[in-house]
Amino acid sequence: MRSYEWLTLNRQIKMTNKPFCQAPENNKHPIIEVLTTVFSTNKHIIEIGSGTGQHGVFFAQHLPHLIWQTSDLPINHSGINQWLDDCSLTNIKKPITIDLNEEWSFPDNTLQVDGIFTANTLHIIDPSLVTKFFEGIARHLKQGANVCIYGPFKYQGKFTSESNANFDVWLKDINKEYGIRNIEDILSFASSANLTLINDYSMPANNQLLFFKKTR
Repeated sequence: MRSYEWLTLNRQIKMTNKPFCQAPENNKHPIIEVLTTVFSTNKHIIEIGSGTGQHGVFFAQHLPHLIWQTSDLPINHSGINQWLDDCSLTNIKKPITIDLNEEWSFPDNTLQVDGIFTANTLHIIDPSLVTKFFEGIARHLKQGANVCIYGPFKYQGKFTSESNANFDVWLKDINKEYGIRNIEDILSFASSANLTLINDYSMPANNQLLFFKKTR
């Protein structure tokens, strides 16, 4: 085997030792361009639904002024911890469990959270959990905190692209309760949680990044 072939194989083997998703690799750069601005004065962010942990590691690396707290269901903690163990960053924390079906429970060191980030989550949970997501924000996030939500949305009931329409069909084949949400519903839920939309950023691949601030 030639040396470059061995290096390629070795890299692939190492990647299989921890979970990997292509989507975070594709969108992490455009997202961090926004987060660098909107989280510039934040100190403690909780990521809802950290998935593999790829986003958290990348964002913590590029936002060294803040603490990035990962969270997910326990089944995903092992994979997230593998990414954290490999990154040697001091400003990203081991995952805590946040189950939208239950009351959020934070360890003492996350009581001063002043921001929330979530990516590609609202379309892969039941509508009742979308409501509970905003109810959790209303209960636990302090006035002046920032919230960033990344993913695809419909506007006035219409998809922003054919690919999003096809994606919605694919999601509903998995679970009829899944699907791309109407932005009007999201804004209504946000308003009930005392969130004001500051900006709706258009992102690559027909996604959006919604930036809210908690007004009270």
